[in-house]
Amino acid sequence: MLSDVVMPKLNGHELAKRLSSMRPEIEVLYMSDYTDHDILNHGVLEEGLHCIQKPFTVDGLARKVREVLDK
Repeated sequence: MLSDVVMPKLNGHELAKRLSSMRPEIEVLYMSDYTDHDILNHGVLEEGLHCIQKPFTVDGLARKVREVLDK
């Protein structure tokens, strides 16, 4: 699953928790235009979760998706 970190009404982490209860094998990649420092220090995401910084290229996204799936 690819999800933005910050969304109206439901953040990406909360969405992932809901979906993982239905599909426990789901892998999650978050995207954000906030820095890793900001999203970790403000409690939006936990350390160790996969995140890609916006803006990103198609190639950068493909590499990150491959990295997440290969973990």
